[in-house]
Amino acid sequence: MLTLLQTDPYEGVDAVSGAAAAGLGIGSMFMSLLVYLFYGYCMYKIFKKAGREDAWAAFVPIYNAIVLLDIVKKPIWWIILCCIPLINIYAFWVIDDRLAKGFAKETPIYTILLFFFCFIFIPVLGLGSDTYDSKRIPND
Repeated sequence: MLTLLQTDPYEGVDAVSGAAAAGLGIGSMFMSLLVYLFYGYCMYKIFKKAGREDAWAAFVPIYNAIVLLDIVKKPIWWIILCCIPLINIYAFWVIDDRLAKGFAKETPIYTILLFFFCFIFIPVLGLGSDTYDSKRIPND
């Protein structure tokens, strides 16, 4: 008669490596939370510079995108464009360009830097001394 060998998938894994893996997971979760809070704070500062009273919205997912679209004078339905592959590249480019223009960064270089290195240039806009003027953004 044929017998099947059952093996324990955790055989050879000791408690120390399991604890290390749990610590790694908790550490990465903590780092992700810090990055989220920092980016949210930078967006909060941008929203405040734009004169938004609901700057707390920077910490609320999806709603912060709606507020940002309002700041750059684009309709709310553009949030759908941000979810469509390849079209979202164009949508984010326009949003970044209009945000840069609102902060008097008229050069295409700043738009390119904001598009590709937003993790650096969003904090520069939010924490820097630049002022926002909605008159710099064209009405569509």
